[in-house]
Amino acid sequence: MSTIHVPFLIEFLAFLLSVVIIVPLFKKVKVSPILGYLTVGTLIGPHSLGIVKDVKGVQDLAELGVVFLLFAIGLELSFNRLKRFSRLIFGFGSAQIILCACAISLVAWLWGNTPTASVIIGLCLALSSTAMVMQLLSEKNELAAEHGRSAFAVLLMQDLAVIPILLLVTALAGTTSGSLGTFIALSFGKAILVIAVIIFLGHFVLRYLFRVVAKTHSIDVFTAMTLLVILATSVATGLAGLSMALGAFLAGVLLAETEFRHQIETEIEPFKGLLLGLFFMGVGMNLDLGVAFQRGIWVILSVIGLIVIKTIIIAALARLFGLNTGNALRTGLILSESGEFAFVVIGQASLHFKLIPIEVGQFMVVVASISMMLTPLLFFISKKLAPLFLPEKIQVAKVVQSQDLHDHVVIAGFGRVGEAIASVLEKQSLPFIAIDNDAENLAICKRKNIPFILGDATRKELLKKTGIDRARVLLVTIDNARAAKTLVALARQHWPELHIIVRAHDDSHSEELLQAGADLVVPELLEASLQLSALVLSSLGLSREEANASVEYLRRDDYCDFKAELQHNDANKS
Repeated sequence: MSTIHVPFLIEFLAFLLSVVIIVPLFKKVKVSPILGYLTVGTLIGPHSLGIVKDVKGVQDLAELGVVFLLFAIGLELSFNRLKRFSRLIFGFGSAQIILCACAISLVAWLWGNTPTASVIIGLCLALSSTAMVMQLLSEKNELAAEHGRSAFAVLLMQDLAVIPILLLVTALAGTTSGSLGTFIALSFGKAILVIAVIIFLGHFVLRYLFRVVAKTHSIDVFTAMTLLVILATSVATGLAGLSMALGAFLAGVLLAETEFRHQIETEIEPFKGLLLGLFFMGVGMNLDLGVAFQRGIWVILSVIGLIVIKTIIIAALARLFGLNTGNALRTGLILSESGEFAFVVIGQASLHFKLIPIEVGQFMVVVASISMMLTPLLFFISKKLAPLFLPEKIQVAKVVQSQDLHDHVVIAGFGRVGEAIASVLEKQSLPFIAIDNDAENLAICKRKNIPFILGDATRKELLKKTGIDRARVLLVTIDNARAAKTLVALARQHWPELHIIVRAHDDSHSEELLQAGADLVVPELLEASLQLSALVLSSLGLSREEANASVEYLRRDDYCDFKAELQHNDANKS
């Protein structure tokens, strides 16, 4: 009888079994499944039950989970939106890496490590876990929140910092041939060239290729094309010495403004979820319980010290970059763990280059693993502590206080749409107050003397500050589709008499919002087409009144058709 030889078969069976059991169980008790993956990984890893032997092989495959996660995040952005993060990415992100690395290196040196080992340890532990933090932010719908955006900006800068850190480790090992300056220049030049090629091809080739593939009407071909783009850009940045996840992120940003964004997002969701779960299990497998128990007190103190040092530095920097104390504390806590990059560099520095003693390297890997496993707990603590530091009484930007407002409009989301509607209401002398989590909008409202509350509109406590229990209308213009749906459901549950009007992205989003409790939904695509129709009719010689009347008839007809279709769908479901 032949023996089955399939690589990683046992590992995959253990992983799939844990997915089937853990995810439903942890979701039932309202705990992040990440903790379950970490626990199972620790149990089946080589340092416990020993079911999985080849941890590195599993981790190499599981790295694709981070790649798919960053690609999905890129799909939610665009280069124009990314420009708004430039100050946080290059300012906040760079300062965080430098200051945290210096502080941790100093502690490592005082603890008896060589200057070289101390620098490497400091740089590794200064970085945070992109996979852990971004997945938790996504799970908890906090990517669009102020602390979420700040954390994302820092993590993106950390991905960019991978190549300088790898170059430094190589230089410290003395393995470069020729002059160090030439080696560094060539490495940076290669990285910049690869990024430029990805952006160029993305702008001029990707949309065309996806249109060709879409015409085949084959889901298999479309999915294959999506996977090809993700993996090709990841390999390209990986060969250039950058993070593979950075290449996938760039590909996501380039595809964010195409008509295929939503379909691509749907196709990659299963891959992203499963591979991320495998990645988290890989982190658990790295935990050497023998070292953890043997040097227990020092491991615990080191983990606590790492979290405290990084929290203090990051929170202080966040305050300097304009975040309030509560959001600064949240940002500091959720970025205070170590990152997956520590396993790679510490492994190279201790086993390959001999820059760090092997026992010190093992100790640091255990510290990094435990700190990463504590990330869900750090999220929970940050959420509980942050409200204690929020200066609620100074969040309103105008002299008019929310308690003075009655029968007013609450505008949730103060982008271009919200600002335009506020201008109309102000001209009609109608009372309103805006709420948004973008600190830049606070400055705009202060300048224009607009009543404004800075914060997350999906938080019930903060929403009450707008006087929503006395409001007549809640107008939701939030860009984030998931956050808009959450806000509508929250408002309908707690204020059933409130009239809720929502801006929707498309028909499917409109249906979700109406089911969540919205009274009226305005799909952007429909309104844009109706306005264009009015302009066409005017250009063909119709008077403005005739054009507007025709468009109004179409608008009423389309909305009636949409509501009838929704009622028909609901009847079929019941």
